[in-house]
Amino acid sequence: MFVFDASTLILIAKTEILDAFLRDVGLHVAIPPEVAKECCSVKKSLDALMIKKALDESRIRVIAVKDRKLVTKVQGDFGLGRGEAEAIVLALAEKARVLGIDDKNGINACKLVGVGFTTASGILVRMCEKGLLTKSEALVKLEGLAKHGRYKKSILEDARRKLETAT
Repeated sequence: MFVFDASTLILIAKTEILDAFLRDVGLHVAIPPEVAKECCSVKKSLDALMIKKALDESRIRVIAVKDRKLVTKVQGDFGLGRGEAEAIVLALAEKARVLGIDDKNGINACKLVGVGFTTASGILVRMCEKGLLTKSEALVKLEGLAKHGRYKKSILEDARRKLETAT
């Protein structure tokens, strides 16, 4: 299973790689209720509509988090929002292979609790390596991530290097 936090899911929708990702991932994709709310409940932007469509088509499932106390603990211990905490607890409960998360505190929490993770830039690089995007397409998408995401320059430079050397 592949679980998403809202920020990563929104970023791959904004850069228009969500559909290709969902077609190729080969795993069930899930989000907790708070992430669904953060992604779809307020605005009707293109990314929100793309995520809503994937939910409506059951390409992404919403799975409730049962251990509310653990969500509160993870949220407090790591200074996370509710969505990030629910995503981490869902990944733990479902023994997910990967959690898509871009939040620095969330990534640190994943490292400490043993949840495998990737970021939107990691997904982009992997899609290029797998031939789902050409190098030039991926570099354009990376510019989209730079525009919409809150990345340190070093993270973007690392992703660009990986894309430029991808075969």
